[in-house]
Amino acid sequence: MTLLDRITRITTVLPRGTAFVGVGTALLGGANYVHLAAAGHTLSVDDMASFSVLWTIVASLGLGLFFPVEQEVTRVVAARVVAGDGALPVLRRGAALAGGLLAAVLLPLVLFAGPIADLFFHSDRSLLVALGGAFAALACAHLTRGMLAGLGRFEAYGFQLGLDGLLRIALSVGLALAGVTSVFAFAAVMTVAPLVSVLATLVPVRRGARPGQQADWGELIGQLGMLVGSTLLAQVLVNVAVISTKLIASDDSALVAALLSALVVARVPVFVFGAFQASLLAGLSTARAENDTPGYRRLLLRACSMTAGMGLSFGVAAAVLGPLLLPVLFGAPDVLGPVDFGWLALGTTLFLLAMVLGQALLTSGAARQQLLAWIAGTVVLLAVTLSPLELRSRVEIAYTLGALVVVTTMMLIVRSRVR
Repeated sequence: MTLLDRITRITTVLPRGTAFVGVGTALLGGANYVHLAAAGHTLSVDDMASFSVLWTIVASLGLGLFFPVEQEVTRVVAARVVAGDGALPVLRRGAALAGGLLAAVLLPLVLFAGPIADLFFHSDRSLLVALGGAFAALACAHLTRGMLAGLGRFEAYGFQLGLDGLLRIALSVGLALAGVTSVFAFAAVMTVAPLVSVLATLVPVRRGARPGQQADWGELIGQLGMLVGSTLLAQVLVNVAVISTKLIASDDSALVAALLSALVVARVPVFVFGAFQASLLAGLSTARAENDTPGYRRLLLRACSMTAGMGLSFGVAAAVLGPLLLPVLFGAPDVLGPVDFGWLALGTTLFLLAMVLGQALLTSGAARQQLLAWIAGTVVLLAVTLSPLELRSRVEIAYTLGALVVVTTMMLIVRSRVR
């Protein structure tokens, strides 16, 4: 069966509007490449290394904290839609929750501004402002996306993603064409673009948020701590190669910048997966709420099949073409080869399978087991990272082996839960 056939089959059981999410995800995913390419061809090597670390922190810590809010809001709102209840109380609770998480992550940036700037950003404190702004934008974006996905308004969800992507492209290319060499300016794009896209989709969120039964905090935070832990560890696994390289070899800016660009290339399937991730969670939540076990199992199996096929197919292409494209597309130093891309692509395929299986664990009430799986993978990741292997090899192998442990653990748990 071809990859196109797999995509066609899975979209037949996903909620209506998934195609809009796919288009929006494609735009946002492509925008990340344009953003990095514009920065890579404009900034100095040291500034690009700082930008790479900032981009990685936003993609890991920011997503790790606020994507679980989106997932829980999606799950609770989808269940309320099935029950005929209004979602406004969930929106209010979700906003308070996202605000609390945002305050928790901004406080250390204020209290330890100097040491953080010295360690990660060559003492440039302006990047802490950009980092805080990006966190705030993610908090707003994931809250509204959770509402839109739970309500089944995937057209608006896709529009928010697409507008975010278009703005990132326009702003980053505009900065490059204008000859702007400020790393803060390129970093600020990660704040402005998502905030504008949130404002553009507030109307469908407000229209869908009908009054309803008061939402208990337990609805949202009953398993949020475990979900945040799982998501944070997942983002550590998929992004830590850049940060660990920066900490272990702080003077090797070329390798840090090249690793970020290579990870972004190897993670093209992650952006494709995002085209149906929100729809997959909503579909699994709805099937669980309706006690449709055959439909639940069918959706999960098709999602795993498509993900594995997509990841492996792209991995071969990345190993062959990645080393050639990296300097051309991103202006990255030519320090990585086919073997490096092979490890990163295989790790990405396993990571995506873990994300699919994690959705199943979340909707089947196994958040604790999901967290344990990510802990096991992180332990392996750290063990390999601290090994005496050559630095570049160890961070790549650590990524792949850590993801393999997570997938294996989750598969054993899911088999028993689905039965």
